[in-house]
Amino acid sequence: MLKAPLSIKNGNLTQTLSTLLDKSQSMSELKQIHALLLTFGLYQQDPFASKILSSSAIYHFGNVDYSFRFLSQLSNPRTFHWNVVIRGYSKSRNPNRSISVFVQMLRDGVSPDHLTYPFLAKAAACLMKRELGAAVHARISKHGFEFDGFIQNSLIHMYASCRDITYARSVFDEMCERNLVSWNCLVDGYSKCGDVSSAREMFELMPERDVVSWSCLIDGYVKAEEYMEALALFERMEATGAKANEVTMVSVLCACSHLGALEQGRLMHNYVVENKLPLTLVLRTSLVDMYAKCGEIKEALGVFRGGSMRRTDVLIWNAVIGGLATHGLVKESLELFKEMQTIRIVPDEITYLCLLSACAHGGLVKEAWNFFECLKRQGMTPKSEHYSCMMDVLARAGRVEEAFQFISEMPMEPTASMLGALLSGCMNNGKFDIAEVVGRKLIEIQPDHDGRYIGLSNVYAVFNRWDEANSLREAMERRGVKKFPGFSSVEISGMLHRFIAHDKAHPNSEQIYLILNFVSNQIKLDASSENQDCLLYDVQDFCPQTPCYI
Repeated sequence: MLKAPLSIKNGNLTQTLSTLLDKSQSMSELKQIHALLLTFGLYQQDPFASKILSSSAIYHFGNVDYSFRFLSQLSNPRTFHWNVVIRGYSKSRNPNRSISVFVQMLRDGVSPDHLTYPFLAKAAACLMKRELGAAVHARISKHGFEFDGFIQNSLIHMYASCRDITYARSVFDEMCERNLVSWNCLVDGYSKCGDVSSAREMFELMPERDVVSWSCLIDGYVKAEEYMEALALFERMEATGAKANEVTMVSVLCACSHLGALEQGRLMHNYVVENKLPLTLVLRTSLVDMYAKCGEIKEALGVFRGGSMRRTDVLIWNAVIGGLATHGLVKESLELFKEMQTIRIVPDEITYLCLLSACAHGGLVKEAWNFFECLKRQGMTPKSEHYSCMMDVLARAGRVEEAFQFISEMPMEPTASMLGALLSGCMNNGKFDIAEVVGRKLIEIQPDHDGRYIGLSNVYAVFNRWDEANSLREAMERRGVKKFPGFSSVEISGMLHRFIAHDKAHPNSEQIYLILNFVSNQIKLDASSENQDCLLYDVQDFCPQTPCYI
């Protein structure tokens, strides 16, 4: 409840109300002040009108719809007032409203200024509607604002967000004066469009850089799955003395997650602590995800439990539920879901994906069906990932025929990952007749994927159908399909090393092979030929067997 002494006699009413507006921290307080302004007939006057509009449209506690209703009550709103509401909608969940408010502004005879258009460009960027952005650009040119630096930067961002990097670069090249924001927008644009080499080229040409510059390029490398390069760039950033922010750390933690680089991830966590970066919910979620994916579920739980459970969202719960499921802690994963419901965090589609994954690891078919149906009951439409996970539950539980029927009755075409999981289930459960059908379908979907041919060749090997197996090899050669060696990585003393096949480039390869051969011989001594139920086809030309270090 708002408490403040109001006295008309002492002449301080205007100052008191203005101070209350500046100190308001919620929509409830703002509405009380609005009511007082209505009572005293002051709500049409500035600075009251401007402050109510700004607080409700832009502040974190605001309500932009309330701001628009207030704007509609003003008898003669100025361009500034319209801009505030357009800005509020441009960063809301419904950026389309920015455009409709702008149209109403024009109909009311109010002329936009140079501050109006960047918010419209931002709305078009959020909506990823290039045609809309181009229309805004045309109006900018028509009214002579095309050389305004603020507007040009917003256009670069808009075109890049709409994946038209060519036009974004064109706007950049036409700028008479470029500032740091201009360069950052273009580096970010190239990164968003997946052209990391061009992003790097522009980055190296920059006359100056800030944390945004580094963060844009690091994030670009992460999105391009060049995780090692992302971490190398972060180290270079540190060497220059630049300080990372939340955005930077989220990107590098994501890189660590994908690489399974636990020691690197711990170093990043220490960086956050030592540099006293605020442990926001987004950063906390990234730490949970990193520890879970790097195999340290206890540390993931420690970060998760280290903050208030009331200050969480569905994303961090998904990260820890999914982490527990991946580590085979099925019971704990399902119990955490119950806890999530207790504090009234509403599950989303990813939550149910994590729960289905937990059921797959635990062989919980009945529970999986319950979650799958619950997803639909809550008004969500199962996506291909949910069907894939449900199919995996059935296949792992040995119910291969049921999985095959389930995948055949889906309302969408099965993806390669679904069929690959089904093929694995068929092989593990001896359902080789279904495996052949699935294997052929996989080659039909991905005729240039070497692993699909190898999978079907293994099915034929079980039946000793060597002619068909050889024909697959010939088909690969005709299509020019080559086996690209897979690789694994290992982290030693904070350094990541990659292993591929038949490579002896590492300076310690001789010692590595000695240890490898010793381990191999020990395995052979313990192995029993009686336990080898079937001999899979040896595709030596494109499935080399001896791993090596690079």
